Amino acid sequence: MALLFDILGPEHRHPLLTEAVRRLAENDEVGRGAVFTKRAVVDALLNLLEYTPAQSLYQMRLLEPSFGNGDFLLPAIGRLLDAYQADGGTPDSAVQDLSQSIRAVELHELTFEDTSNRIMDRLREWGMSDSDAAQLVGTWLIHDDFLLAYFEEGFDVVVGNPPYVRQERIPDALLSEYRRRYLTLFDRADLYVPFFERGLDLLKPGGGLGFICANRWLKNKYGGPLREKIARGFHVAFYIDMEKADAFHSDVIAYPAITVIRRPIDRNNPLPTRVLAGKDIEVQLLPRIADGMVTFEPSQGNQVIEVVGVASGKDPWLMDNPTQLPLLRRLEKELPRLEETGCKVGIGVATGVDHVFIGKYDELPVEESRKLPLVMAPDLENGEILWRGHGVVNPFESDGRLAELGDYPKFRAFIERNREAVARRHVAKKNPNSWYRTIDRIYPEICFKQKLLIPDIKGTATVVRDPGQFYPHHNLYFVTSSDWDLEALQAVLRSSVSIMFVAAYCIRMAGGFLRFQAQYLRRIRIPLWENVGATLRERLVDVATEKNLETVDNVVFDLFGLSPPDRLIVSKIAKEAQVQPKGREQ
Repeated sequence: MALLFDILGPEHRHPLLTEAVRRLAENDEVGRGAVFTKRAVVDALLNLLEYTPAQSLYQMRLLEPSFGNGDFLLPAIGRLLDAYQADGGTPDSAVQDLSQSIRAVELHELTFEDTSNRIMDRLREWGMSDSDAAQLVGTWLIHDDFLLAYFEEGFDVVVGNPPYVRQERIPDALLSEYRRRYLTLFDRADLYVPFFERGLDLLKPGGGLGFICANRWLKNKYGGPLREKIARGFHVAFYIDMEKADAFHSDVIAYPAITVIRRPIDRNNPLPTRVLAGKDIEVQLLPRIADGMVTFEPSQGNQVIEVVGVASGKDPWLMDNPTQLPLLRRLEKELPRLEETGCKVGIGVATGVDHVFIGKYDELPVEESRKLPLVMAPDLENGEILWRGHGVVNPFESDGRLAELGDYPKFRAFIERNREAVARRHVAKKNPNSWYRTIDRIYPEICFKQKLLIPDIKGTATVVRDPGQFYPHHNLYFVTSSDWDLEALQAVLRSSVSIMFVAAYCIRMAGGFLRFQAQYLRRIRIPLWENVGATLRERLVDVATEKNLETVDNVVFDLFGLSPPDRLIVSKIAKEAQVQPKGREQ
């Protein structure tokens, strides 16, 4: 979104905004979100965008929004010069002919100067004079904040590796300005999200944006507005899952992906997305793989799949395993969500200061009515609860009111002894009159209700039934049901069908571990209990704790009415999605 003062230049910005930009620019590489990309990845992205010397690149406009050390910019300039020279261009005419071909932005001053000098050297090596090279570099490069700088729209190519900067690292004045300008900077969105928005807005019809960056926005909450924007006016042309590839010169926490998005000339002509996902990719082969994706020819044994309907409103993009998409969509169309079948998904208690509120149950020095036996993730072993004797102090009455300290002498003495640790929590400062509450309200009745316990981060599906003895800790999710028999439901939630749903929608942790969080568990589809026949009900109960998951799957597949080909797809997806302990097979 361009504003009047953007056109006038950075010197006309408000002083507070100028100072905030300066502070962001002075961060170290981590603070600026600088991550440097390997050359093969760069070449692959340029190939996917068809920015190759075979094209008349000097007639095109390329934008690099955060050029850093020139990982993308220098190869792009090399291709531009090769294409220009092949069409008869010379160094003497380059200033006139190439001045509009490149726009590139960098915020960090020393990086800007270093890369400028490297580009000057490249142009001089090509044959340009010092003055012409300086003039062209001065036109091409912009020392500014990409999200605030002014550009004329109409770029053929926007390419790069946008910065990985969390909102906590952005000065308040600058973050407020970003939020005012960019609708996609939603919830806890990383800075790369508005880079997508701005880059897409600057494309001309037929132009393409290609970024390599974290893949979290494809599925999580904060990516919703960006996904909606793309679904409304753009086409996802290519996607390469880079989770198993070493794409950068340094380690990054987030899993990356290559995404190419085009502004279609004809929006009424929906096109498929070409996807390469779930493969072990040799980075040096990426340029050839990209060429194969453009021409849609199999490349180096990597299977490229065309998928229709990737972007639909704010819905997550299911790119991990495109072969599952038709089956998943069919089940979603035919069956209700888990919480539409009489089931309820919840999460255990977060206290904000576990070392105070949690201890050995028998040793907690409070009244019996002020503590509950607590089950934690390590208590779940081999499908059973092996309770280690922990308990949690409960500051709530059954009606939700905080317990009055004067009514419970032991509880009061306990809380007062720990006042310093309890009162310095954020929840205590936010609610000073209820400073000794836990972050989450405790509902004692949950302790005594039959429920299924599911750890958040696991390599495989772990679902354990609690007959009504424990309160869950915050690293456990739990499922209750008014309709479904919980033993039968346990079989369903342990099955490959449920794993397929969770794997499709969850954001994986490092090492490929699945997240069995409430938002993903709620995506699981199951039949209504009333529609399950008596024989099938008995079979589900019988396999609830069966160690052989193939036996569990056989019954659950019958429940879902899956055909033999569908069963093979689900089994394969679940096997690939799970991280098995060493020395153990599913």
